[in-house]
Amino acid sequence: METVPHAVDPNRAAQHGSVVMRLLDELFPLVEGVYVDLHKNPELSHSEQRTASVVAEWLNRTGYEVHRGVGGTGVVGILRNGPGPTVMLRADMDALPLEEKTGLPYASTARAEGPDGAEVPVMHACGHDAHTACLIGVADLLSETREEWAGTIMIVAQPGEESLDGAQGMIDDGLYDRFGRPDVILGQHLGPQPAGLISHRAGIILGAASAYRVRIFGEGGHASQPHTTVDPVLIAANIVTRLQGVVSREISPSEMAVLTVGRIQAGTKANIIPDEAYLEISTRALNENVSDQLEQAIERIVRAEAAASGASREPEVERFQSSGVTHNDPASTADVAAAHHAYFGGDYVIHLPDPSPATEDFCRFGLPEDPQPIPYVFWFVGATPHDVWDSAPGDTPYEKMGNVPSNHSPYFSPDREPTLRAGLAALTIAALSYVGSDNPNPAALAPAPSAAPVGSAFPGPAPTDTADPRGNTDPGGHSARTATPSEGPANSFDPLSDPLTGPRPAEPSFSDEANDAYDSAFLAASSAWPEEPGKSTHDTDMQSVMGRQDQEIRDEWRSEKAEESTLSTDMAAIMDEDEVPAPPPGPPAGPAFGGPPPMGSAHSAPPPPGPDDDLPDAQYRL
Repeated sequence: METVPHAVDPNRAAQHGSVVMRLLDELFPLVEGVYVDLHKNPELSHSEQRTASVVAEWLNRTGYEVHRGVGGTGVVGILRNGPGPTVMLRADMDALPLEEKTGLPYASTARAEGPDGAEVPVMHACGHDAHTACLIGVADLLSETREEWAGTIMIVAQPGEESLDGAQGMIDDGLYDRFGRPDVILGQHLGPQPAGLISHRAGIILGAASAYRVRIFGEGGHASQPHTTVDPVLIAANIVTRLQGVVSREISPSEMAVLTVGRIQAGTKANIIPDEAYLEISTRALNENVSDQLEQAIERIVRAEAAASGASREPEVERFQSSGVTHNDPASTADVAAAHHAYFGGDYVIHLPDPSPATEDFCRFGLPEDPQPIPYVFWFVGATPHDVWDSAPGDTPYEKMGNVPSNHSPYFSPDREPTLRAGLAALTIAALSYVGSDNPNPAALAPAPSAAPVGSAFPGPAPTDTADPRGNTDPGGHSARTATPSEGPANSFDPLSDPLTGPRPAEPSFSDEANDAYDSAFLAASSAWPEEPGKSTHDTDMQSVMGRQDQEIRDEWRSEKAEESTLSTDMAAIMDEDEVPAPPPGPPAGPAFGGPPPMGSAHSAPPPPGPDDDLPDAQYRL
């Protein structure tokens, strides 16, 4: 495969994003409505029929070629817009068997049958509802602004991420054979960082994980005569204890490793020694060698403990889930992060110094075993409400992240509006880093054929050129649509130069060396806001990303703070404050969600009639 096309100048990507994001305020209530709807109606892995229908209907009404039933309940949408790179945007759809305890007005009360047949509560405790809502929102934004880009957008809504087999299932079902191999893959995930913060890391950003089932066979009997039995409970207990020494005594201190026994089950009554005991074990590591070491240790210890207790039958050890490390392509990560820096401003895009031991199967889309794997970029979007972050114990960001409700917690409650707005903007800007073009597809400027309707996906007039209160000009007075490309060497960036016509900023450094990665006003709990925040390239559009403000207040504040970042002027909106304050002494604070949930259906109208998809997917429709 040819080398992936280098991303466009980050300032130019941000310029295209500025134009595209002017539609955000019109679209946002509908995206927010989809998020609330999905949060109230979560579905377990490989049971995402309703969620898949929401995605397919939205893509269909916005002019995408839609295919359902890919890898089970997966949905693929294709939008071709002339010659250019193919960019794949991916989100996961499934929820967790967990009872929600957030107290939100749109909290889930859903219950479903789990894999073992027992009824379980279901909750979107990992942010997949937000991932999906942002995905279809970005798909809509790109469809409505085809004059700004050229290439192909490939939308992938994936089932079964929590079971770590959904991505491979879609690949095995011919994802790339049927719909084409992308040049680059982009994805994002909610995290425990402050709402709206974008976090990047080149190289390994997420660890590898495996899960094992262990069945111990003993010889049962009466509890009063243990000498006549081989007690599987005692064997299981010895295994659990012995496994605790693997990481501390068998893995190098320079390596990260986690080994957890998350489930143990045996017996039915206090006075009966059972015949069997059952365990489930989870491992995490940052490289495959350590993963292999952990697996070998589990096998050895399980079998040795059974033999030591005189078990007459060998125990069974089965690996039933597994995914490798998520390894971001360094060059692609630098490109996307540079575009995010140009758009959001430096205080709201950080480099993560360390990978997370959490695991995703997103990496499977990159075909890691292929001689020419597909480059991908995966980043985090902060979701913690600012008041929760501000009040969390801890002197460092890592300490605070350990003291706020995080992914897989029954209290996981993203700050809805700033999180969704940041997610929409981040994924859009990342896509435009590759398909944004000064020479877009001419056909996009002409009416599309009736077979693929173009135009607003929802009732209402299209936004005018004056929809942005600050107009279509950048702070220097240049037209946002006619600005010339930047010139000069990549390392000559002047943060005070014209944001649209100035030189390209130096790409962020993503070395693994020590750095002050959390020198960010968004994260530093004990430090004051900087006197001169990093200047955002896109003064023209941060209002669209972070929310609206009163024009009079904004103009008055800007006249006093003309040299400060536009993003600072918009923090009042993301914090749901009524007035724009002076730079605060600490991180922003605000309510956990900015108002009552949207009323009514997630969709304002049924999708337009059209031919059925060409796949046999009736079983996945509502």
